[in-house]
Amino acid sequence: MAAAVAVIASVGAGVAGVAQAAPAKVVLGGSSGIVFDNNSACSLTAIGYDSANRLVGLTAGHCAPTGAKLGSEQGIAAGAVGVVAYSDNGEGLDFAVLQFDPERVEPVRKVGATTIAGIGTPPGPGTTVCSNGRTSGPGCGVVWGNLDDSVTINQACSKPGDSGGPVTVGDKLVGMNQGRLTGLAGIGFDLPCASAANPIHSPAFFAPIDVILAAVNARGGVGAGFRTL
Repeated sequence: MAAAVAVIASVGAGVAGVAQAAPAKVVLGGSSGIVFDNNSACSLTAIGYDSANRLVGLTAGHCAPTGAKLGSEQGIAAGAVGVVAYSDNGEGLDFAVLQFDPERVEPVRKVGATTIAGIGTPPGPGTTVCSNGRTSGPGCGVVWGNLDDSVTINQACSKPGDSGGPVTVGDKLVGMNQGRLTGLAGIGFDLPCASAANPIHSPAFFAPIDVILAAVNARGGVGAGFRTL
């Protein structure tokens, strides 16, 4: 990952007097791997446009601070293609708003097994939701219930790097993956998932996307009025 960060940090340095060829666009959509200049890697929740028609996206807040540059893990040679416009650094709802350079990014609805074609209603207990992230890949699990309005527990796989990945029902985005539950009611437990297909592991948790979007809208600025492709 250090090499990836070096590429991102070097963007814009150029060579004096040497014309630079226009970089190819990188393809990004919900579940794409993204890397930051703080040496972290996470997953993109979704990409779309805000009310000012800016190309924007969402991920988990603990991935990177406000102002961090970001690149595509699959197109790292392209360097930085966006910036963290706002991050609560995991201290609040744990979300970040990303602003992308439309000249550097090709946004898509479908990445691998995940298609995002709109926003869905919050899933209730017993609903099967699916997640997808750069580390675990696609997998599904049943919703257990809610710890509170901003935390939903589900039996899907989550590993480091999956943070920020989309949680979907069909082709509708319903949540943002934020991690694996390692304790409840004062009882500690942690059974990591061996694979996304293995149901025997500690549950994951996600923030309902309607709660995240309400916070983005309340804050205003970049990301407000977010809509999917």
